[in-house]
Amino acid sequence: MISQFFVLSQRGDNIVFRDYRGEVQKGSAEIFFRKVKFWEDGDLQEAPPVFNVDGVNYFHVKVVGLLFVATTRVNVSPSLVLELLQRIARVIKDYLGILNEDSLRKNFVLVYELLDEVIDFGYVQTTSTEMLKAYVFNEPLVVDAARLSPLGPGSIFTQGTKRMPGIAVTKSVVATEPGGRRREEIFVDIIEKISITFSSSGYILTSEIDGTIQMKSYLSGNPEIRLALNEDLSIGRNVGAAYGYRSSSGSGTVVLDDCNFHESVRLDSFDIDRTLSLIPPDGEFPVMNYRMTQEFRPPFRINALIEEAGSLKTLHYIRVSFELEPGAVGQTTDFKEANKRLEWSLKKIVGGSEHTLRAKLTFAQESHVNVTKESGPVSVTFTIPMYNASRLQFSILSRCPVCTAVSITQLTLNVVKYLQIAKKSATHEPYRWVRYVTQANSYVARI
Repeated sequence: MISQFFVLSQRGDNIVFRDYRGEVQKGSAEIFFRKVKFWEDGDLQEAPPVFNVDGVNYFHVKVVGLLFVATTRVNVSPSLVLELLQRIARVIKDYLGILNEDSLRKNFVLVYELLDEVIDFGYVQTTSTEMLKAYVFNEPLVVDAARLSPLGPGSIFTQGTKRMPGIAVTKSVVATEPGGRRREEIFVDIIEKISITFSSSGYILTSEIDGTIQMKSYLSGNPEIRLALNEDLSIGRNVGAAYGYRSSSGSGTVVLDDCNFHESVRLDSFDIDRTLSLIPPDGEFPVMNYRMTQEFRPPFRINALIEEAGSLKTLHYIRVSFELEPGAVGQTTDFKEANKRLEWSLKKIVGGSEHTLRAKLTFAQESHVNVTKESGPVSVTFTIPMYNASRLQFSILSRCPVCTAVSITQLTLNVVKYLQIAKKSATHEPYRWVRYVTQANSYVARI
């Protein structure tokens, strides 16, 4: 149960505000933003997703630079409220096509209608885009997709070397194309987040992949989708317990520790040929989440060394100078005095290359006591389009709707074996777009 919901811009402007119960003061949005903007509490550099101020619990998530916030005075599950905020953001994006400050302001009537249907007197009713279509009747106003950042979701969807239209994935799932027809398309995101911990000598201590197969469908007629994973895939013993599926053991080339599926997925033949069948609901949804701790080759390796250039000095303040490698292009450095952190940004890294940064620290006064030489952890944050760490193979199977001909297009993507769309209409063939992204959740070397 929540009392208020609001969305703030990066400047603190109140874009959307809904008070469901009247239990929290009206100035809560300003109190929240001031607290987050000037957060000071121990070693934390920024505000946690949940905190309490004067008896009011604040929950927030950041989505594309916007702050989605809920407040309440009662003791509720933090994970429940945070998941609710994520789902509200997803529903709004499904309806508006583009989720940013401009689209929210332009469609505030539709957004408030959605909020009134999603939450009633602080209690959640539904967060299903498909179910909301029966109760929400306002049409979204289109926002120019050209305003999106070049690194936005629409810019890195690719099929081979062909670049997708910039507006292809930024459409509303409820709006129609000019002329009253819908463009037949389906989008599949395969996103893997990797977490690796190195020892001081460069050996891997722990490694893990958290992956998601995400789907967004613009197909009319609710066709059945068949998604086949790699046949060499082996699943851990805890997979699918909530869905009544008991996994098999094996020694496949790729071993997932566990996974779970969307409620619309049918697992009738999954244990036989690793095929998932589903009728995709409207909106964006995760088809499958999986976790893998099998050893894999990391895309980066970090080696950090500490060299003593002179006598040790006690730490009053630190002056830092940087020395980049000769011919370095697109690299920047910075030193954050507040948390004593060095930041090194590289715009682009070519495969197989090596880059070096030398940082010289000068202390203010000499010290005659023993000082422990220690640094770290070293964290790396990155995103690699069209790359996977789990080494599963992907290809698209496209079946002609009026005959038995089958064509297979092999891509340099790596999650499922094929994607089959059962279409009843013979007038046109649906478009299939796939994006594959590897991200760093945490990639750490301890020194």
